[in-house]
Amino acid sequence: MKPVRVGLLGLGTVGCGTVNVLARNAGEITRRAGRAIEIEMAATRDLSRSRGCDTTEFQLVQDPMEVVENPRVDVVVELIGGEQRAKALMLRAINNHKHVVTANKALIAVHGNEIFAAAQTKNVMVAFEAAVGGGISIIKTIREGLAGNRIEQIAGIINGTANYVLTGMRDQGREFAEVLADAQRLGYAEANPSLDVNGVDAAHKLTILAAIAFGIPLQFDKVYTEGIGQLTRGDIKYGCELGYQIKHLGIARRNGNGIEMRVHPTLIPKRRLIANVDGVMNAILVAGDAVGPTLHYGAGAGADPTASAVVADIVDVVRALTTDPENRVPHLAFQPGALASVDIVAPDMFETAYFLSLTAVDKPGVLADVTRILGDLEISIEAILQKEPPGNENTVPVIILTQRTRERHMNQAVSKIEALDAITRPVKRIRVEHFND
Repeated sequence: MKPVRVGLLGLGTVGCGTVNVLARNAGEITRRAGRAIEIEMAATRDLSRSRGCDTTEFQLVQDPMEVVENPRVDVVVELIGGEQRAKALMLRAINNHKHVVTANKALIAVHGNEIFAAAQTKNVMVAFEAAVGGGISIIKTIREGLAGNRIEQIAGIINGTANYVLTGMRDQGREFAEVLADAQRLGYAEANPSLDVNGVDAAHKLTILAAIAFGIPLQFDKVYTEGIGQLTRGDIKYGCELGYQIKHLGIARRNGNGIEMRVHPTLIPKRRLIANVDGVMNAILVAGDAVGPTLHYGAGAGADPTASAVVADIVDVVRALTTDPENRVPHLAFQPGALASVDIVAPDMFETAYFLSLTAVDKPGVLADVTRILGDLEISIEAILQKEPPGNENTVPVIILTQRTRERHMNQAVSKIEALDAITRPVKRIRVEHFND
């Protein structure tokens, strides 16, 4: 049987990793796929630049459209990133009846509904395992391995840069900007790390996970998103004193009003496994009604882990080339006509516990005023931590841990607390999740 020929769009870190994995494991890959997989052509902006992979066995071009239009290419692998250009190339490849593999989470999260509809019309596959979790294979796990379950909840550390920064702040007692600079120097963060630290990268990934878990269309614009830039080493220290770690999580879960989709810093009890995932590693908790809670851990980025997912997608495409299109695994796990129209829960309807950090004038009665405000809104207090005034200042840090309440009630409470004359700074809130239900 003749080899399946692949065209690569992009020869950066992941592109070269894909070349290396296909070459290094060619025999094993052929045995698994049933046919040899060969790179026919690759597009790269700089033809003369030295790379960490051998490109002598295939043609290099600068224009990615040459790859997409090449009649010898069976599968196009998009690794250039971005949205509009990548979208145009993918839609053109699909129109040319080529199967497509991508690691581009922004592209799938924002334009996936359109791309999947085009692919269905042309009876081709779009594979995107590498878009979430690097080498963890979480998409295949949810879409296929847990197909017998009603998924109740997903919660994940899905951005390695944010996790590295929070780990460094905790272990080294340093502030956000210092640890982020280290992450950039070590190559864990981009020169412009805004998508990572502002939570947008995690929101892209959560959009995809929620769609395949709950059988809903991709809805990136409805993900509530907070980054980690406002966190201080004091927040992390006080969280630790109360028995919690702070992690930047993507959370998608069912509740009585629909589906919650949110990305934000989260306090997790130290005893939970996911609270102990450090550095650039990823971990994703998936809870199903039959299997219960499962935790999936591994490298979320890097050349070889991401290339592992890309090559696995290529193998899946090759295996399905002769399959009746009606019997292929659906892109979003559920049959296209069976995607549900479920409400996405508005942020003020979220229900969680809270860590509140206040700066208050050191005088009698302030704490009583704060607790009265919380009590009037039926917000129960779990713990209070009041620290000594720093230096000669007349203000003190006060930490309050609440029990679960609606976000709208907490919004009201925070507004009233900030209106007190004795509260000198905006109240900081961090949501708390226990993952024990």
